Amino acid sequence: MLTNKGKYGLKAMVHLAGLEPGRPALVADIAAINGIPKKFLDAILGELRTAGLVHSKKGRGGGYVLAKRPSQIMVGDIVRALDGPLAPIACASKGYYRRCDDCPTEGNCTVRLMMLEVRNSIASVLDNRSLASMRALADVDEANLMYYI
Repeated sequence: MLTNKGKYGLKAMVHLAGLEPGRPALVADIAAINGIPKKFLDAILGELRTAGLVHSKKGRGGGYVLAKRPSQIMVGDIVRALDGPLAPIACASKGYYRRCDDCPTEGNCTVRLMMLEVRNSIASVLDNRSLASMRALADVDEANLMYYI
């Protein structure tokens, strides 16, 4: 499940993607426009900076900008940077695999097999959608949304 940190991070990144390239945005402005607690957003943007997804500039004319073009930032990278692995359980994770203590035969564990399918489905969507495509959704009204996807 996507946490509030993940959701707010995605909102902030979509906001930055909607700005003129290279134009910084202040944390206070992003927070106010998107209904995100400023203090929480400060921490989120710090994590996104550490992950190499945004850059920050201090001082007058400063703020946050995307580190790459929106078309080069995948939604899955944002979610992983903020919420960790996409897999619902550790034994189904690619990058953070951990064997379950209670499962002697994980090769045919039906729970693991189902969760691998879930993880792969989630990754298929999030790793094949860019921030640019997510931003484009903001420009589509709800009546036409089903035709867009």
